[in-house]
Amino acid sequence: MLSLIGLNVHGASFEAATEQVKAQLIASVNSVHAGDEILIGVNQRIIPHWHTYWKNAGDSGLPTKIEYDLPAGSSAGEIQWATPNLIRLGPVVNFGYDNEVTLLSNLKISKDAVVGSQFPIKAKVNWLVCEEACIPQEVELALELPVVDLNTDTGRGSPLIEQARANLPIPSPWEITLKQHGDFLTLRIIGDELKSPSIQNIAFYPEEWGRVTHNAEQPRKIVDDAVELQLKSGDSPITTGNRLKGILAITENNGDISTRGYIVDVVLDEVAPNTKAEQSDLVLSSAMLLALLGGIILNLMPCVFPVLSIKALSLLKHAQQSPTQTKLQGLAYTAGILVSFILLGVLLILLKAGGAQIGWGFQFQSPLFVLIVAYLMFAVGLSLSGVFSIGGSIIGVGSSLTQKSGYSGSFFTGVLATIVATPCTAPFMGAALGFALSQPPFALLAVFISLGFGLALPYLLLSYSPSLQRYLPKPGVWMNRLKQAMAFPMYAAAVWLVWVLVQQAGVNSVVIALGGMVLIGFAAWLYETTKFSGIHTQRISTGFAILALMTALLGGYFGIETTAAGVVENNENTAEKNYEPYSAERLRALRAEGKPVFVNFTAAWCISCLVNEKVALSQSSVKDEFKKRGITYLKGDWTNRDAEITKILSEFGRSGVPLYLYYPAGINTSPEILPQILTPEIVLQTITAKEVGML
Repeated sequence: MLSLIGLNVHGASFEAATEQVKAQLIASVNSVHAGDEILIGVNQRIIPHWHTYWKNAGDSGLPTKIEYDLPAGSSAGEIQWATPNLIRLGPVVNFGYDNEVTLLSNLKISKDAVVGSQFPIKAKVNWLVCEEACIPQEVELALELPVVDLNTDTGRGSPLIEQARANLPIPSPWEITLKQHGDFLTLRIIGDELKSPSIQNIAFYPEEWGRVTHNAEQPRKIVDDAVELQLKSGDSPITTGNRLKGILAITENNGDISTRGYIVDVVLDEVAPNTKAEQSDLVLSSAMLLALLGGIILNLMPCVFPVLSIKALSLLKHAQQSPTQTKLQGLAYTAGILVSFILLGVLLILLKAGGAQIGWGFQFQSPLFVLIVAYLMFAVGLSLSGVFSIGGSIIGVGSSLTQKSGYSGSFFTGVLATIVATPCTAPFMGAALGFALSQPPFALLAVFISLGFGLALPYLLLSYSPSLQRYLPKPGVWMNRLKQAMAFPMYAAAVWLVWVLVQQAGVNSVVIALGGMVLIGFAAWLYETTKFSGIHTQRISTGFAILALMTALLGGYFGIETTAAGVVENNENTAEKNYEPYSAERLRALRAEGKPVFVNFTAAWCISCLVNEKVALSQSSVKDEFKKRGITYLKGDWTNRDAEITKILSEFGRSGVPLYLYYPAGINTSPEILPQILTPEIVLQTITAKEVGML
């Protein structure tokens, strides 16, 4: 496809051609002086019906890239993009160039260039040229310009340079403001001349993808001394105080139709009153309902299972108390969950205010946090196994605060439930959390409170329902056996967290984690065996127990910080590894070639993700279908902090993993979002239905 044609000047090929595009490397002068600054450019002549792309390609496509190879001491600036055209293919809108375009750059000549020598300029140019199909192409161009003394005229160079300069957008001569009204932006351009009947069209082309919806209409109206364009916010909208950059393309008919581009760089003012608030309230109510449903379902997710054992035991015990006490136990458990969710929401608000890109389960991206939770799960398991007990609470967590009623035990069980629930994302939660993290603090906290209430609701209903409690078995010796058996899910959770830690901090973290658990076990045993001894013995044993715990925590802190810093990610493919590591560049390249792509955003601490990979994505039927249809499987690992993946999640309205996307074959196809709980049948039905155009 890249059958190149070359013409030689001073032994260098400055021109090359493919079947669709003829490219030339041109300069604003015929010769150069040492230390000069000139213009160079790549001129593309494109056959009819085909086009290349602007810096923001729009809904699909890739911008042209130019890599200059220059002598030492010389440098080339960024591409100066000409005003693009709007290219519409059905519902898909792109920004690019047809017929002809020249992409300019400033070139600084080395001060050491020797008079009488040749100054070589080499350029590797990559572009995507499209009609209904798209073809990635690459050419290498070269040009040599004589270096002359300061008394010699350098000449005017290629006339295409001046033509290209005339097509560059210019600074706007008008005052421009930007306001937000709900899901729309109002771009206001103040200028009486824009009300002229000769103005045929005014369009805004955003410099960054996702700021506005590319294929949405841009209604224009005249208001007093200004023209207003209404823009629909895109998948990555700007927020108050941020800048919207782009080109204002104004088409005028004064006998000849011409389009001129003007640079827009405007700050979004405060959100317009009333309209935004009213729309947000409507959306907020829906988000709170989704969060409530998601919280209820979260009780069934595997990450919460270890705490279900504690809840089940406490429910059996509390059912034998008076109705009032049972209800208060349910309220205490609910309070523990709600307080924890509120604190988590406040932390997220503070991190957002500091400019951090965060999402649901963000704390599990910290190896130190994972280690502490692993220690906590192990300690709870020891308590349930009877290695140690503090007070008489059967719960074991928070029992040091439990007196006669044990309400503090229920409260801290709710806290623990919140901690272990955060790695999971249940159905309905994704959209609700994605909305919450894009909203002001009040809305975010409202959604988080709804989610916490949903998590607590089943237990709270049982606490308030004597008729359901009658079906619970009577307490007896069997409860102690059951309590000991329930320790093993806690140990399993600790093992899983150590495995997560290895993914984050390397294999050496196993020694640190297991060594800390040995110290915790020693501290628990020492406390339990001496708690009925004399005061002197108790004090000595308590001191050694505290020392063991401090050694575990401090050793874990310093050890994990050291090992995590030395981890190098291993992305080597193996025979069992049927996926590639995700990157935005790889996805764009595959989409530009029209290949089908399945994207899995996951994390080692997300149990739902691991279950989906095991029961669905790793099945031979799914693997065989991927191979048969030529589907590239990309896997984005969010185990550690990754701003690129966080951005992608937010673009699809999600705040955490899992997120599964299927891009069917073709460059203009839209991705299908799969459910958060997968089966092989769901995956196969999605890719086959998309293939035949059913979805």
